[in-house]
Amino acid sequence: MAYRDSQSFFAAPQAAVYLLLAVNILVFALCLKIAGTPELPGALLYRYGAMYAFALPRQEYWRLIAYGFLHSNLVHLLTNMLCLLLWGGQLERRLGWTYFVVVYACALVFGAVIGDAIHAKPYLTVGASGATSGILGALLCLWILGRTDLPGNFFIINIGLNVVLALSIPRIDWGVHAGGFCAGLIACAILDLLEKTLFRLLRCKFPEFAKANLFVLACAAVALWWGTQSAAGIDRAQSVVIAVAFAIASLLVIKLVDVILTVRKGLAIIVIALAAANAAVVQACATIFAAGLAAACASRPPSPVAALDATLQALCASLGSAAIGAAALTAMLTILLYSQELYRGLIDVGFVATSLQAARHRSRGI
Repeated sequence: MAYRDSQSFFAAPQAAVYLLLAVNILVFALCLKIAGTPELPGALLYRYGAMYAFALPRQEYWRLIAYGFLHSNLVHLLTNMLCLLLWGGQLERRLGWTYFVVVYACALVFGAVIGDAIHAKPYLTVGASGATSGILGALLCLWILGRTDLPGNFFIINIGLNVVLALSIPRIDWGVHAGGFCAGLIACAILDLLEKTLFRLLRCKFPEFAKANLFVLACAAVALWWGTQSAAGIDRAQSVVIAVAFAIASLLVIKLVDVILTVRKGLAIIVIALAAANAAVVQACATIFAAGLAAACASRPPSPVAALDATLQALCASLGSAAIGAAALTAMLTILLYSQELYRGLIDVGFVATSLQAARHRSRGI
């Protein structure tokens, strides 16, 4: 069945859009406080994650994400946040939190890669424009697939303005705009193909909370592996083997979750399992980065707030206990956040699995 939605140009933002807005504004405010000037200097932007000519040869891959949360001035920030607000609500409402973040991240990363490839001289790039262009590209993909009723003039107006601004203002990096737009369109098409494949391989349509939490856990596992591979002396061949093993393990976890969702009270089991997994990740982070945390505690400057300083001092005095407390708090917050799903799973007499399987049969593609 074709998805029918409103032809309105604006859709109310949801969780991921609000979160991205908050993070971008907070980062800009912190940079503004450090710089002390309304125009952030290039040296500060470089220090905190701007893309530049030698970032990829030096393997500073973290900049592929960090640059998208930095902005040179207030006008730059407001322009990108307005685009995120206007386009992001439409896309997140259609794709859900998880796929929206995937599209956003793909556009951010590949926009930077394309922008880097076309630059023939030293440069410094910051801003979320590659990611917001990717949102527009994903919406165009949905329109081509017939999954949205947004009018054609929505794309004519917005794509036209994007192209005109990118080509008419010298400081705008048109390569990041174009790369992000294409990446968003392609990522959305791949996700649609993935969903059509999953229709045959999985029995249940995953609830959004489970899909989002599994995605976060996968990202956390990759980050932990990335942060420890150099210290462990793992070579390229071993890294490939680990990556393949991780991919296979991820597929097995997805299938296991699918099987659990088909049994009575399976939804409650998934909530409890995710709470335990989240707590385990926090504990793993504390264990792996124990030396770094100890060093940070040793060089910690005194806080001007007495209560905060006393709390930090107590935590630093017993890092092991603090890690256990943080893991337990993570588990409790997860259960609280998913309390409705937990209650629905606990009172399940078999109808939850039936409804999730019916949802999978009703939806083919994104």
